[in-house]
Amino acid sequence: MKFLATSLFSLVTLTCFAQSPSPTIISKHISYLASDKMKGRGTGSKENEKAAKYVAKQFRKYDLQPKGTDGFYQKFTAKVRRVVVPDSLRETRNVIGFLDNGAAYTVVIGAHFDHLGMGKQGSSKAENPEGQIHNGADDNASGVAGLLELARYFSENNVNETCNFLFIAFGAEELGLLGSRHFVNNPTIPLSSINFMTNMDMIGRYDKNRGVGIGGYGTSPQWPEIFKDVKSETKYFTDNAGSGGSDHGSFYAKQIPVLFFHTGGHDDYHKPTDDANKVDTVAEAGILNIEIQLIENALKLPKLTFTEAK
Repeated sequence: MKFLATSLFSLVTLTCFAQSPSPTIISKHISYLASDKMKGRGTGSKENEKAAKYVAKQFRKYDLQPKGTDGFYQKFTAKVRRVVVPDSLRETRNVIGFLDNGAAYTVVIGAHFDHLGMGKQGSSKAENPEGQIHNGADDNASGVAGLLELARYFSENNVNETCNFLFIAFGAEELGLLGSRHFVNNPTIPLSSINFMTNMDMIGRYDKNRGVGIGGYGTSPQWPEIFKDVKSETKYFTDNAGSGGSDHGSFYAKQIPVLFFHTGGHDDYHKPTDDANKVDTVAEAGILNIEIQLIENALKLPKLTFTEAK
């Protein structure tokens, strides 16, 4: 009986763990992606490629199907417009995994995995950026950690949802949303089959006085109903805008409803000081719980209708 009770307890514990975003796992992902050895994951670098392989490894772990043009990868060439080194064309990729629930429509969940590297590709706010590692823990290792945790949640929750899921880690966002623009112009699933898209970019610096901002509220008339029953101790507020400086804007431009999760700017934005030890992983888990509730509420409704945000 003791063995049986212990086994049942372990099963319940594992089930609950699988179904809740974990601050410990979030921290693990961010610590790897934003470590000094990753040298800021600059587009075209060996470390950027390592980050892509890391994401693909997690997708395999969660039994996602490859949905790129080369396995999990969708390769493309990124043009660097503001650059202080000679090479202006860099090979990079999106990383794409598919959870097939046999449904007619698909929810896209995205986050970009690139950052500013060693300060030579532009956009740094440091006084002397060249040669300094821009770790990009909040921007956007935090979003990638969220992407991977949602992939874990939806692949291990023992529920056959009414939509499929397409998880995309976008490349070259910092160079002008190049990865997401490449995807929507060269989609690996029909754009008409996408129900809506959620994007996470900088969700690691939660301020309890501000809360997490959720953009895209005005991109579908169904969002108010979907938000109505969300319960969370994590404070949030909504914003109508569907465009903006991150990858959801590429989907909004194709008339796809979007949500954008963002904890706001801070003094370490685009500086070498955006380090892993400054990310609030407990709060990030709370943000992911809000996102899960919103997705699950949305799946109770027919395919969302797009509206232009006012």
